[in-house]
Order: sequence, then structure tokens, then C-alpha cells
Amino acid sequence: MSFNRLRVLTYNIHKGFNVNRQFMLPAMQQAITQVDADIVFLQEVRGEHLRQQRRIKEWPANSQTEFLASQTWPYYVYGKNAVYPHGHHGNAFLSKLPLLAWENINLANQINASRSMLHAVLQLPDTPLPLHIICIHLGLFKKERAYQLQALSQRIEALVPHHEPLVIAGDFNDWRIHAKDYLETFLDVKEVFQTLTGDYAKTFPIWRPVLRVDRIYYRALKPLHCQVLAKKPWLNLSDHTALYAEFEW
Repeated sequence: MSFNRLRVLTYNIHKGFNVNRQFMLPAMQQAITQVDADIVFLQEVRGEHLRQQRRIKEWPANSQTEFLASQTWPYYVYGKNAVYPHGHHGNAFLSKLPLLAWENINLANQINASRSMLHAVLQLPDTPLPLHIICIHLGLFKKERAYQLQALSQRIEALVPHHEPLVIAGDFNDWRIHAKDYLETFLDVKEVFQTLTGDYAKTFPIWRPVLRVDRIYYRALKPLHCQVLAKKPWLNLSDHTALYAEFEW
């Protein structure tokens, strides 16, 4: 990576399947690896599924996180947030930067809800400043998201000093843009597509993106470039587009 440039990718991988329920994890690995981002934020990553492991020939011998990281990213972490009889899934990071610390925080405020945020601290090269990264996948209901956004905001305010670089990315399920009040207004966190293009990226569904649900927020970084990855090969992979952005610190 460049000594002062940071390349970021966020992607909801739909547990490794496309919208037709075809297992696309090997193709996803190729697409993600070609982007060669410094940090990859992943949502809906399978940690384990015993039935699918036996049934699907291409299922990797290790976890989906390890499989996706294996060619390019020496540091990776997975945080489960949904557990069911045959396995679990959650959020994950793939990183070229050394991992200093991480924590998976439960955001479920309902009995049947399963959500979390994954917060990690990375070592930037040639600077004593750490980089904070938070991967998020918020709930489908407004009240649920409000609780989760409040918890996210409180954690940032308590643990991330304003002068330390921060990137928050993932699937916010926030098509009405309510996150703006929590993040942009109160925490001075900006969204890279809103900053550089004047609008949030349309990312769902992949065949005709109309909903602005996936985001890349930042603070104490300079945005340089952003791109929606929605054409081939991405078109036949997940049900979401991927988002890419570049920053300077």
C-alpha cells in the first residue's frame, strides 16, 4: 500500500450466494482480490454451516473469512452475529495493516434479532496514529436501527478521538437516510459518496440498484475517489453492489 493512501472495499456477500442461490464464493474471492483494497469490510459472512459444507462441492475447507483472505490479506477477523442450528454468520475484516485490537459488540435489542458491530484498531505505516475501523450491518426495522445507531454513536464518542482516522462501512439498511442525524450531524462523520458525488450510492438490489443502503463513512481522512462496483463480474455475485473508496491521511 502507499505510505499515506488507504483503499477500502465494503461488500455484503450474501453468505457466498447470488440471488439465484448459486454458490459464488470462489468468484467473489477473485473479484475482491482483483480490487486489492488495503481493508475489506464484509457483511453476511458464513462462519459455519454444517449442512452446506456437506452439500456444496466448492465449499472451502476453512472458514469463508479465511478463504477470502488467503491470497492477499495477512490479517483478518470475524465476528458472529447470527447463530442458528447448523451454523452462524456475521461481519468480517480483511486487512493488509497489522491488527492491534478488536471487539465484536452485540447490537441486538430484540429476542429474535441478531446484529453486531465489529470494531478494530489497525496500525498505519509511518505514523503513531492508529486507524479505527467499524463494520456494521444494521437491522431491517426503524426502531431497531435507531437503537443500533445510538450504540454506534456512543462507542465512537467514547473510544475514538476526533484526531484519529476512522472508517465505518457496511450495510446500514437505512434507505431513508436516518443515520445522517446520528453520524454526520453529531459526530462530524462524513459519507464518501455524499462528499464526492453529492449523493449516497444506490447499492440494492444488484440487478437494479435503487436503495441507498451500503455506505462508507470517514473522519480525519481526506477522500480522493469512490466507485460503485455493480457491473461484471459483480453483477452475478451477491445481491448487493460493492463500494470502493480511496483516502489520504
